[in-house]
This record gives sequence, structure tokens and C-alpha cells, in this order.
Amino acid sequence: MENEQDHGPAKEPEKRRSQEAYEWMQALVCSVLTVVVVFTFVIRLIGVDGHSMEPTLQNGDRLLVLSGALCGGYQRGDVVVLRKESFMPDPIVKRVVATEGQVVDIDFSTGSVYVDGEQLHEDYINEPTYKNDGTEFPLTVPEGSIFVMGDNRNHSSDSRDVRLGTVDCRYVIGRAVLLAFPGVDNFTKERDFGRIGGIG
Repeated sequence: MENEQDHGPAKEPEKRRSQEAYEWMQALVCSVLTVVVVFTFVIRLIGVDGHSMEPTLQNGDRLLVLSGALCGGYQRGDVVVLRKESFMPDPIVKRVVATEGQVVDIDFSTGSVYVDGEQLHEDYINEPTYKNDGTEFPLTVPEGSIFVMGDNRNHSSDSRDVRLGTVDCRYVIGRAVLLAFPGVDNFTKERDFGRIGGIG
């Protein structure tokens, strides 16, 4: 009668392979979860719909948006994405013109915008600001809010519209940090991957 052999050593490679497969699977699951969390709570990809940010942004542009900045984290010149369903059901993209405590005034006869008495030199806008949508100026931006406008000033619904007014930062989805994929430029009729406009 043959002695039973110990199969322990023969099982070692199989056990090692199972352990490695488990570790790879664990790393993969962790990586996927990290990507999901990042793109849900930290970074979002949002499309530009419309022409209110021309020439900086074009209809169809895809923006990488950094979510969750506190109101104190937004500065004049930032391009932000916000959503206030009572104003518009879909997210809109605008530029921060003034932050909490600052005084905004607009001379609609000359198209000039002033913040704290100083005229802004806005080389990113399409044309001077002649459109008035009912908001009274001068206006002091309340605490926890920002004042926003589109770069295509006379074809933009923004904080000049009494339905929106100054924007509570809780409505802000985040700040655009990168043009991930450009739409078709209305002027060149091409997709310009080098165009970043005024996003800083």
C-alpha cells in the first residue's frame, strides 16, 4: 500500500496565484471607486450650451470643472458653472465679475462695468455691456454670493437679470479649470485645441 503524499507544497503556487488575483482585483475596485468619487464630487465634465460666453467659450465646448470650492475661493475673472432651477433648469456657464462685499455698477450708455468704483478692462468680452435686464445698480454683492456675467454681454442672461441677480454660492457647481474638448469655433469653423480663452 502506497503512502499518501503531502500535497501542501504543490498547493503553494496555486495559493499564491489566488492571493495575487485577489490583490489585483482589490486594486482595480479601489481605482474604479476613486475615479467615480473624483468625477462625482471633485471633478466634473460639463458641456457649454449656447453662445453667452463667446468668444471665450463656444457652443459644444467640454469643460473640466473643479467642484466644491467655497465662496471665498472664487475670484473675479473665474469661469464658473452654476445651476439655479428657478432661473434655468440646466447648468449655465458665466464669469465672476464681483465677489461678496464688492459694489458693481454698470454704465449702460457707454457699456462700462465698474467694481468698487474702478472700471474693469475686460479684454475677454465680445462687446461692451449695453444690455440691462432689470437689476438696479449700483449693487452690493451680499455675503456668500457672487455677481456673474457672460462674456457675450448683449446675448447673455446673467446677474443683470432680476430673476437671477447675485448668485448664492450654494448654486455654484464649480470653477472651470480646463477646456477638455473644444466645440466648433464660430469664427474659424474648426476645433481649436489650443483655445483656452480667459479661463485661468
